[in-house]
Amino acid sequence: MHSPYGPVHTPGNAVPNIDDTELGRALDSLHGVHPGLSLVADGLRHIAHDRHHITRIPTILNALAGDPHGHSLIDVIGHLVARLTDADQTPALRQLNLDEQKTVQQLGEESLYRLTYMDLQEPAAEAAVVLDEIESKST
Repeated sequence: MHSPYGPVHTPGNAVPNIDDTELGRALDSLHGVHPGLSLVADGLRHIAHDRHHITRIPTILNALAGDPHGHSLIDVIGHLVARLTDADQTPALRQLNLDEQKTVQQLGEESLYRLTYMDLQEPAAEAAVVLDEIESKST
């Protein structure tokens, strides 16, 4: 059976398992924190174990950490952190006094700024461009 995404796994060319790697351990640490994070971890694990066609890798890189328009997973995480640290968006924080709420919100805003700052994502975007250029030369 021919896969639309390229050759099927073979013993000599298998996608390496991520168990007992930094990535695998980081994904494992997300399980049990919140059901949504468990789903995200499972999705990222699936991406790590999938056999990708080289033409799809640039799109995946941009979606993870290199979209110049602010639509990468890192951008999403930054916005979610900002939301979770804003008492107007997260009612549980309203039990804090106003100074504590403001401190938490400012830290969330700083996190959003740092995570969405393009310098953080530029290497992934550049890798995607390089792969696109290589692929366009070969077709």
